[in-house]
Amino acid sequence: MAATKVLIVGGGYVGLYSALALKKRAREAEITLVSPESNMTYQPFLPEAASGNIEPRHVVIPLRTVLKGVRLVTGRVTAIDHTTRRARVEPIEGAGYDVDYTQVILGAGSISRVLPVPGLPENAVGFKTVGEAIYLRNHVLSCMDAAESTNDPAVKKRALAFTFVGGGYAGVEALAELEDLARDACRYYSSVTRDDMRWVLVEAAGGILPEIGEGLGEYALERLRKRSIETYLNTRLEGATGGVMTLSNGETFESDTLVWTTGVKAHPLMGAFGFSTDKQGRIEVDECMRVKGAADAWAAGDCAAVPDLTTGGVCPPTAQHALRQARRLGKNVAAVINGGEPKPFKYKNRGGLVSLGRYKGVASVMGLRLRGFPAWFLHRTYHVIMVPTINRRARILVDWTVALFFRRDVVQLGSLTQPREAFIEATSSLVDVRKET
Repeated sequence: MAATKVLIVGGGYVGLYSALALKKRAREAEITLVSPESNMTYQPFLPEAASGNIEPRHVVIPLRTVLKGVRLVTGRVTAIDHTTRRARVEPIEGAGYDVDYTQVILGAGSISRVLPVPGLPENAVGFKTVGEAIYLRNHVLSCMDAAESTNDPAVKKRALAFTFVGGGYAGVEALAELEDLARDACRYYSSVTRDDMRWVLVEAAGGILPEIGEGLGEYALERLRKRSIETYLNTRLEGATGGVMTLSNGETFESDTLVWTTGVKAHPLMGAFGFSTDKQGRIEVDECMRVKGAADAWAAGDCAAVPDLTTGGVCPPTAQHALRQARRLGKNVAAVINGGEPKPFKYKNRGGLVSLGRYKGVASVMGLRLRGFPAWFLHRTYHVIMVPTINRRARILVDWTVALFFRRDVVQLGSLTQPREAFIEATSSLVDVRKET
């Protein structure tokens, strides 16, 4: 009997944890995982990676070391013919080719949800990847360097204006951690102080952090405002052309930094695979995460509309849901391979944890509401337990321990984004010599 071939699309929570469950329970299955990157990012720690509390590479889990025995293909699945059980794979190098499968798991995740705001593509950066986190850290420190080095008040004011759009987990935590970083860095500058900076949070709704409840959301808002962070509620960003931020309340100001964190949407590839999708572009699945109308096809995570059996509706696109969906999904696929029956996914949201910078946070966990240091400590404890592999947990704990005894590192390496610039400058002299001869 031929071995069952399982194709997994995506290397995030769904890809990693479903593959681990399959390896354990369906040992004879041939598993192929296709992902644009050969690693998985633990996103809850991105804000701390951006602020320098954690080494960025320590929040990235290399798939090849964790998924031994799984064939990892770095590339993208661009088409699926589920009738013939065949997928088209485009690797990062070389020509594309077809991959046959028996079972397919769709876990391509999500992309940033953007709006048609003039100037947004040219000026904004998201906050979903470790690359974006590193860039923002370098960018904030580069802006402080620029402000320190100029004699032009307008240039200084623009460089020290930092704008964040979106008051959910990502936006609030990124803003809070980076403001902490900049505040600490001020001690090393002679002409840049915290009072010179303008940190702005723009949110279209009437409050921030709706996931943790109104009371804690108001507390978080109060703490941000006490740190002189401007918060505009019921306000939209209507323009960013030329670095000029235009708000729906009529206010305009210049800012060299625009971070867009207004939520996510299902990866657009989901609509190109021929499976049934809802109005938000998510793959429609049943309570066992089987794709509706397609035998031997499964989906979970941000790209799937997984029914929430505890509250009704659809499960929210959070890390805690995606992780647990992936584990259940892996077990379900293994059960089918072994001749058994899949089980429904049922999970009750345990609450939310939000870091507001070092020693500050809010938390709502199983009815327990915490503020300040206890919430911050619980946030760190929970996520260091949940981050994959003992290796990464140990490295993160070392990072935190070092941070207890030494001041925050404020080195910026903005040149990392242009590694060939120095060499191009050096070779320009050769071009000039050739012209002369």
